[in-house]
Amino acid sequence: MTTATTAAGARMRPARLSAADVLRVGAAGLRARPTRVVLSALGIAIGIATMIAVIGISSSSREQLLRQLDRLGTNLLTVAPGTTLFGEEAKLPTSALEMVKRIGPVKTASATGTVDATIRRTDHIPEAVTGGIAVQAATTELLTTLEGQVVSGTWLNAATERRPAVVLGAEAAKRLGITRTGVRVWLGDRWFTVIGILGPMPLAPEIERSALVGFPAAEEYLGFDGHPTTIYERSTEESVEAVRGVLARTVNPENPNEVQVSRPSDALAARAAAAGAFTNLLLGLGAVALLVGGVGVANTMVISVLERRKEIGLRRALGATRGQVRLQFLAESLLLSGLGGVVGAVLGALATVAYAVSRDWPPVVPPWAIGGAVGATLVIGTIAGIYPAMRAARMSPTVALATT
Repeated sequence: MTTATTAAGARMRPARLSAADVLRVGAAGLRARPTRVVLSALGIAIGIATMIAVIGISSSSREQLLRQLDRLGTNLLTVAPGTTLFGEEAKLPTSALEMVKRIGPVKTASATGTVDATIRRTDHIPEAVTGGIAVQAATTELLTTLEGQVVSGTWLNAATERRPAVVLGAEAAKRLGITRTGVRVWLGDRWFTVIGILGPMPLAPEIERSALVGFPAAEEYLGFDGHPTTIYERSTEESVEAVRGVLARTVNPENPNEVQVSRPSDALAARAAAAGAFTNLLLGLGAVALLVGGVGVANTMVISVLERRKEIGLRRALGATRGQVRLQFLAESLLLSGLGGVVGAVLGALATVAYAVSRDWPPVVPPWAIGGAVGATLVIGTIAGIYPAMRAARMSPTVALATT
């Protein structure tokens, strides 16, 4: 008697659904309504794609900046005049460059000096129309110190630095509409011949917007007083901070407080930090899109429960437990969110690669971003499916089957 009762109880116990069964049942519910599934998954996909693209593009930009820093080096320091105690603009001594070169770890140093003159394409252009181009005197070591390149023509040398010859920065040449050397420009009150055009200089953007002449030529033809306004110095990487600590007192022993020392590479590092701050804002927008997508999934699942009451009642009548019905609808919600997450991750990665390649950046999609996207879709799918699943599980078989 006891054995028979036990056997009967064993036969009445509902069968457990395997993981494959749960996935199959959940996928069947999605296949029945493909259009609704695609539209619901689209919201999740947009949110995930936005977040991954934002993270990927930001990471690619940061990687490009870091590679640029590695290539350009962080051992370049600049010295510029500050202000006096009375608030007036200070001047660097004419001997400042030679003093800097005497510092032991310094490998190379050069200087530029602002010249009170304008450069124009011809003498018929009004003097006030400068195009934002500065005229500066430059020493012959400047190109070596800044590790710049001449894309056309040649750089100043011992002969041309004394002649009415000018080298244009990349942006200055663009604004003047000059693409080749040998042409003449009106500089100050006389003609100068363009002997070179420089390439981009990320660590010295002021040089890109300048017309550069030799110190002797600037003094002879343009009334330059010989005082440098910027000194560029490169030392060994290990001694940058030590050199930085003595530069001001070396340049102007009497008034070191009137000297400003900076490191141009810090500006690139600041750009990377600023890009990270902007990324947080865009991530917030992506999170909002993801939240909207989650609401869409929840709405789809609620409607699905209402439309499938007879199916739910029939399953319950055939022996499905409340837990199995609940698991079915949770699986549907997770599959729906997961579909949107996978599509969004692919779209976000493709957008990152396309944008990075167009800007000549190294495409970078952090693995943690993909993992975070997967985790976010699972969380969204679970939250969105809890209420519909519980509602379906609470439905009475007789009431569900009697619904017309």
